Amino acid sequence: MSRASLQADLANAQARNTRLAARIQQLEKRLSQALGAQAWQESGLGAPADIDELQRKITRLEQQNVELTAKLEESRSDLDAAREANLDLTRALSQRG
Repeated sequence: MSRASLQADLANAQARNTRLAARIQQLEKRLSQALGAQAWQESGLGAPADIDELQRKITRLEQQNVELTAKLEESRSDLDAAREANLDLTRALSQRG
């Protein structure tokens, strides 16, 4: 082996070492992100896995809200009519008496 051959081998090994170090950093970063996302998800703070199901639930709850609001308005209307009838009866009784 010549000196030039050894220097070429050394340069190749150093270049390979640099590439491997960069690859290790890249893999460590990806692992850190994956572990962070997993910890975030498991903590309950992350976005749920089934967003479609939550969207369907939101739609159902919004529809239920519309229906309950309509029922409430109907009940208020009935209550107002009953109060008016009660006032009329009270006036009629007080005019008799």
